[in-house]
Amino acid sequence: MKIASVIVDVPTKQTDRPFDYLIPSDWENIIQPGMRVIVPFGPRNIQGFVTEIKSESDFKQLREIVEPMDLEPILNKELLELGDWLTDTTLCFKIFAYQVMLPAALKAKYEKKVTLAAGISVASLPFHLQAYFEKGPSIDWDTALKNGVVTLLQREIANGLLEVQYEVKEKVRKKWVKVIKPNVSSAKLMEEMNTLPANAEKQKKVLAYFIDHLEPIELKLLSSELNISSSIVKALIQKNILMEIEMEVYRDPYENRTFERTTPLPLTESQAGAISPILHAIETNKHEVFLLYGVTGSGKTEVYLQSIQEVIEKGKEAIVLVPEISLTPQMVQRFKSRFGDLVAVLHSGLSAGEKYDEWRKIQRKEVKVAVGARSAIFAPFENLGIIIIDEEHETSYKQEEMPRYHARDVAIKRAETYHCPVVLGSATPSLESFARAQKKVYHLLSLPNRMNNHALPSVEIIDMREELRDGNRSMFSRKLFDMLKDRIEKKQQSVLFLNKRGHSSFVMCRDCGYVVNCPNCDISLTYHRAGTQMKCHYCGYESTIPSVCPECSSEHIRYFGTGTQKVEDELGKILPEARVIRMDVDTTSRKGSHERLLNEFQEGKADILLGTQMIAKGLDFPNITLVGVLSADTMLHLPDFRSSEKTFQLLTQVSGRAGRHQLPGEVVIQTYTPEHYSIEFAGSHNYDQFYLQEMMVRKLHHYPPFYYLALITVSHEQLMAAVSATEKIARYVRSQISNEAVILGPSVSPIARINNRYRYQCLIKYKREPNLGGTLKTILDQYQKDAKSGLLVSVDVNPFILM
Repeated sequence: MKIASVIVDVPTKQTDRPFDYLIPSDWENIIQPGMRVIVPFGPRNIQGFVTEIKSESDFKQLREIVEPMDLEPILNKELLELGDWLTDTTLCFKIFAYQVMLPAALKAKYEKKVTLAAGISVASLPFHLQAYFEKGPSIDWDTALKNGVVTLLQREIANGLLEVQYEVKEKVRKKWVKVIKPNVSSAKLMEEMNTLPANAEKQKKVLAYFIDHLEPIELKLLSSELNISSSIVKALIQKNILMEIEMEVYRDPYENRTFERTTPLPLTESQAGAISPILHAIETNKHEVFLLYGVTGSGKTEVYLQSIQEVIEKGKEAIVLVPEISLTPQMVQRFKSRFGDLVAVLHSGLSAGEKYDEWRKIQRKEVKVAVGARSAIFAPFENLGIIIIDEEHETSYKQEEMPRYHARDVAIKRAETYHCPVVLGSATPSLESFARAQKKVYHLLSLPNRMNNHALPSVEIIDMREELRDGNRSMFSRKLFDMLKDRIEKKQQSVLFLNKRGHSSFVMCRDCGYVVNCPNCDISLTYHRAGTQMKCHYCGYESTIPSVCPECSSEHIRYFGTGTQKVEDELGKILPEARVIRMDVDTTSRKGSHERLLNEFQEGKADILLGTQMIAKGLDFPNITLVGVLSADTMLHLPDFRSSEKTFQLLTQVSGRAGRHQLPGEVVIQTYTPEHYSIEFAGSHNYDQFYLQEMMVRKLHHYPPFYYLALITVSHEQLMAAVSATEKIARYVRSQISNEAVILGPSVSPIARINNRYRYQCLIKYKREPNLGGTLKTILDQYQKDAKSGLLVSVDVNPFILM
């Protein structure tokens, strides 16, 4: 007798443990740990993950597994163990930890059906329900809802004539194509060809093709290659000479692209110095974390590529993480050109089917390198030789919903298991990583100069308050305008960057100052010019722009904030001769549009590339000699202790787009707070000075890297319920941890209400608190049990967003 321990797909405290199920004898040798199975749970069938196989259970009466969903495990032993670690460190349910490791296509959805109970005929049903069951023994729930017969069905379910069944449906569809292959030997094909009459020319052509090519070919391809109709092939299939079979193929997002093979480039002295300890760690199978700190354009990518080459030659595999924004076609090209078909790419621009196919190439060991955004850290490799995280300071490596993991922590955990190095690369490392490197926890590797010793671009900081005083009301300073004009005359390209993060266009009355807010959330509505709508980015509420102010009835109600469209309009007025490509969420929402726009820019079809976050990273075009930052300080004023760090990083990244090749580059930063240290040091490309200044601020206010953080957020539809629960939680936490920890709050969250739920929070700053993990788990468990009260409590350990 074999028994499977299964984690079921029910995310609650009570079910967050393995349940035992009997394995039916037919599947005793099939079911293994790491497979998904369908199991009965209460009245319905749901999916679960098998965590172990054993021969006995503490329970007498065990139900049987309904069926396996996989033929081989989709989570290997290491990933199952990683699931345990994720559960502990992020305080999530086990089921969330397993699901986050799978591509979206493998996440099950449930379909509800109403079927006739065993032994019941259609005739036994009330007359008005019989019609629904005449075509078959079941109807799906949607049909029942559409026809308004749910209450009638429920009555018969209670009477035992009908029952509800849940079917687990996978979203995934494999892609199949029809292929043709010979059904007989080559000699037999030859014989057939000679017996065909002289006028059967086309059939002879097909047989001649298969004498030379024995491998299967797609029917479409065969028809076009030999210029014949499919009926010719069908005739030969009827004679049993050829056969038609369905063959599974991968959806290849890059099938229309050819990648020219590239070879390793000679390394500069500093690159050789940086790569040698990494290669040594690969050679000796040693786990070590390297921080590769190199200025923009210093050749970090070549160090990554040659380290991966070494890993592949050892027969091992590599994971490369890049932020979603900089997963540009350029980045993909660098890896595909060097390693060809050994690379699988996972990012959000792919369809669910394409992602699933790329994931399966990894699972089937057909590739050696996975390049992708955050979730690619769970690529199901079993022999990792290196993990690389590019732009390691990026906040998008932290997942904001359960499980709230940071990809860097997962990378280090996986690398420990495989005794392999982790390389964190950045021109502006996060303070936490740089501090660890200073303390020798990480091994610091530096690339202080650009390739060929090109100078970093010169940066000029323009005080926009002065421009206003001098009567310039435009969004372009005179200096930037003159430089844009100059570049167009010289046929050089410019990049204009609009820092939109934390700064959206809102609608305000110029007479009384009224701002249009969302009725469900305490936050201003964002103006979208397309369709003149205002939208709430938290709950999705939409409304049209009022023509008069709801408060004072003034007609002077306008939108504020600078969107990319507004900048494009102004450019059209002041520089009508400029050809502009705009890249933002609106222009890149269609598949492939991102790549198309960048290609047009590279081919010189535009003078100015205007965009938001997505153009700040990874772009490498030889003709860009000017970068203009239109609004440097919109992020500085967010209620977030990392806002100075984020501003410095972003300005440094954007500046790095200029003058990367032969032509020297210039950068103009427009700001209303030119005296702020993050803007000053970004202007002088001085990371070390910025680091020292920011570390002083962090130490003074007890923030990372000097302290760890944990954020508890409580929400409820009634304000007082949220307040009293948060107070209770804060009191409990205080009683459980030492006096060295600092507890801030209870206080109102920066966004006090989302979706009609009031939000309160508590921030804990601590150094060493062995009891804290258990304390937070107890709080979560307590409120999970008490879910009926309507309170939602979430805990984020080491949060990146304090909103």
